Amino acid sequence: MIETVSFLKKNAADLPLSEPLTITQNGKPSYVVISYEEYVRQEQAMAMMKMLRFAESDIKQGRTSTMESFKERLAARK
Repeated sequence: MIETVSFLKKNAADLPLSEPLTITQNGKPSYVVISYEEYVRQEQAMAMMKMLRFAESDIKQGRTSTMESFKERLAARK
C-alpha cells in the first residue's frame, strides 16, 4: 500500500498495517511503516542471519570442535 505523508499524519492512530505501508513525499517513496510485530520479526531474522555468517566464518577458519571434545571440556569444568 502506498500513501502520502498527509495520509500518515491524518491516520497515524489507525494505520492499516496488515502489510508494509510506503509513505511518499513529493511523489517519491520516503518511508516504510510496518507493525511492531513485523519489526520484531525482521530484527530476529537479521540477528539469525548474522549468527549464520559468524558460524560460516568459524567453519572456514577452523574454529570448530566435535561434540565429544565439547562434552569433555564441560565435564572437566565440574
